[in-house]
Amino acid sequence: MAYLLTKSLHIVFVIAWMATVFYLPRILVNIGEAGGEPAVKARLELMGRRLYKFGHNMFGLAFLFGLVLWLYFHVSGGWLHAKIALVVLMLGYFIWTGRLLKKSIAGGALPSTKSLRILNELPVLVLLAIVYLVVAKPF
Repeated sequence: MAYLLTKSLHIVFVIAWMATVFYLPRILVNIGEAGGEPAVKARLELMGRRLYKFGHNMFGLAFLFGLVLWLYFHVSGGWLHAKIALVVLMLGYFIWTGRLLKKSIAGGALPSTKSLRILNELPVLVLLAIVYLVVAKPF
């Protein structure tokens, strides 16, 4: 029962973190499109800051429960190493988008909205690979 509860909590916090991974780049697109509307840009940047903080909290909880699954319940396998590598890649992407947000808040320029839209799709592919590894455990 403890294993299932821990696994459920891990999944819930991963879902919450992934929501931030998907939505933060969308906020960046909206900031880029806000143009000369400082009030809109300021509101979007505030939303982005709050979302980024929330995402860090959700990642921390997902990481904690994942660690319990690995160390206490001895979840292991080659698939887990591949999954962790992809999660590290996703975390790097999340931190990069957070830095773009901070750059925008400081008055810096963002990449084009077209580039941001394209980059917003990449986490979906990584998530697909992560889910496949967890469900199929191919190695």
